[in-house]
Amino acid sequence: MNIDLIAGARPNFIKIAPLIDAIEQSKNNGFDIDYRLIHTGQHYDKNMSIRFFEQLNIPEPHINLGAGGGTQAEQAGAIMRGYEKVLLNKSTDLCVVVGDVNSTMACAIVARKMGVKVAHVEGGIRSGDMTMPEEINRIVTDSITNYFFTTTKLAGENLKKAGVNENAIFFVGNTMIDTLMKFKSSFRKPIFWDKLNLENQNYFLLTLHRPSNVDNENSLNNYLVEILKNTSDYPVIFPVHPRTKNTLNKIGFSNKRLFLTEPMGYLEFNYLTMNSKAVITDSGGITEETTLMGVPCLTLRDNTERPETVDIGTNELIGTNPEQLKLALTKILNSTWKKGGIPEKWDGNTAQRIVEILLKLG
Repeated sequence: MNIDLIAGARPNFIKIAPLIDAIEQSKNNGFDIDYRLIHTGQHYDKNMSIRFFEQLNIPEPHINLGAGGGTQAEQAGAIMRGYEKVLLNKSTDLCVVVGDVNSTMACAIVARKMGVKVAHVEGGIRSGDMTMPEEINRIVTDSITNYFFTTTKLAGENLKKAGVNENAIFFVGNTMIDTLMKFKSSFRKPIFWDKLNLENQNYFLLTLHRPSNVDNENSLNNYLVEILKNTSDYPVIFPVHPRTKNTLNKIGFSNKRLFLTEPMGYLEFNYLTMNSKAVITDSGGITEETTLMGVPCLTLRDNTERPETVDIGTNELIGTNPEQLKLALTKILNSTWKKGGIPEKWDGNTAQRIVEILLKLG
């Protein structure tokens, strides 16, 4: 069996790394399985791409489509044109896409049109928010997918409600957790740790990148004001996404407790996450990581495609009104945040389960 593994953005790299390990292990055990790693080039910045390959021991991609940036349509179109050429030159038995980025949807569409079956790792998750580009990517991808590997039972129920045959749905767990568990002992201090006198639970970690939160100057400014007003005298570490940086430069916001950094590597960022007092974010993937690590997480969104991080884990939806931060941050400062637990099958063995199923599907 020959498989194309599609990766294009930071979350993809984290989810694809354990799949590569599991495929290599199966190959070494004599099973007829091989892969072609295809980097679409959706994230092309060193901090957002190359460093992740290095730190997660991901091999050099067999093919880099070099799609680059641009609008949603420009990026998706470049990925589709590039992947179509790849399949015309040499097809494959199965296209495995992960997550919900433009690369996921674009390559799934091309594969199906070229007669190649598609497997979607992390299929079935839904936020119900059609203003999110990722939600559209999820729905489109799942509408044409052949095999679904789900992180939770709820994701499987979402697929069944959409008319998917239950025989095509496999509840396997979360490959992002596989990576987290494998590399947890290798997390390392960022270079500014000692300079800022950071210690365990003596700082907050902030990430913001969603257009609704960072494209509007007033919105971003109001978030920063409320966060700093309600975090006592704790430092706030803010690795700045390229999208967010543009708006920050316009508003010129500064505060002696707010420390801006470049996007970090996987090992450094998760060291910060693991040791923070709490994480404030609008990312979905980070809520999964904080849940496994037992770190309080405040999500600046009205909805989530990962409700298990709220129902079971350490995450809470704060909403998109900055004034709602005060009550949540008071709980953090008073040490009254919920403890949380770990969802079923988030045990570090998801990729192995996926590969075992793929071998049976043949």
